[in-house]
Amino acid sequence: MAEHPFHDQLSLEEQAEKLGKQAVNLGLIPSFVVHYFPDTWVFYIPNESKSEALTPEEAYFRLKKLVGQ
Repeated sequence: MAEHPFHDQLSLEEQAEKLGKQAVNLGLIPSFVVHYFPDTWVFYIPNESKSEALTPEEAYFRLKKLVGQ
């Protein structure tokens, strides 16, 4: 089983944010937005037609796949 660099909700959110910044720096996405709420962070990765809200898990795995390509 693959090791992930997170062990709780906050570290997952931080890793997703880190991957988002990395994807922007690599030019893979034009931008991303994080809305910080007390209980969770909500991620938005805009595309050409819309921007949907992503959970930290969805954002992490989507960005991990994008950066890994």
